[in-house]
Amino acid sequence: MYDVIIIGGGPAGASAAVYTARGQLTTLVLDKAPNAGALALTHKIANYPGVREELTGTQLLERIRDQGRSYGAEFKHTTITAVDLEGETKYVFTADGMFEARAVIVATGSKGRNRMLPGEERLLGKGVSTCTTCDGAFYAGKAVAVIGDSEEALDEVLALSRIVSKINFIIPRSELQGVRTIPELANSEVRFRTRPLEIIGEDRVQGLRIKTASGEEEIVDVDGVFIFLSGSKPGTDLLEGQVPLDSEGYMVLDELMQSVVPGVFGAGEVRRTPVKQAVVAAADGAIAAMAADKFIHRREHAIPQYK
Repeated sequence: MYDVIIIGGGPAGASAAVYTARGQLTTLVLDKAPNAGALALTHKIANYPGVREELTGTQLLERIRDQGRSYGAEFKHTTITAVDLEGETKYVFTADGMFEARAVIVATGSKGRNRMLPGEERLLGKGVSTCTTCDGAFYAGKAVAVIGDSEEALDEVLALSRIVSKINFIIPRSELQGVRTIPELANSEVRFRTRPLEIIGEDRVQGLRIKTASGEEEIVDVDGVFIFLSGSKPGTDLLEGQVPLDSEGYMVLDELMQSVVPGVFGAGEVRRTPVKQAVVAAADGAIAAMAADKFIHRREHAIPQYK
């Protein structure tokens, strides 16, 4: 019986483990793919507070995990098959057996699109990105492509337009979801009904092969490709029928990351958040951990850890 089981070892889950373990709660972190999350696949980190040297996402995650381990948190690589969260004791079933806890923090992140573009996986972190805030500064004065079909993609184009020299805005649909008008930008070319076919390059992005609205294939010379296609869903399938989820699968949580199910908390991309950043997920994890501590000790208020 653990005090806390954390499902997911990314920035939210690993940060939660630092706080729960430091708070003297026995902590187990379960993760089916520790090096496959969005942060782990990031090639270079340049905006995480306190990290000035060049660091990969995997290296940053290992630092957080090692900190959690130093306080006594356990990390286990395993596949989770089911959960039972409704009772006072929480049960997590895995390929390596069943684990019990008094509280569970869900930090499973989000699932990507069902199908990646040819070249996308190979060049992720080498010119392919899904985060302008993280990587936009690396393309100052360069040409990039933004592939998207929603308001999120337009927001990223507007942000990138202040940094790069040229943007090819590739929109597979005839319109952007939730957007009526697109502002005119001197350094952007908007292409509706254009299908991305392949990201070109061996060690780095060198171009994007597309199929235009007229049916012709073309190669666009770019140094980076930012992808914001619909399809990224919160990884909350295990929770269906046990914990309230909204219409898109996000956990319904309060300001302390608590679900209405006693002892069940969420952190990171399993909740609706206007900004998807590692530092935001880490903050979520810290809040969820202190809320779990409050729940387990039946305190009236969460106690922050200052020392």
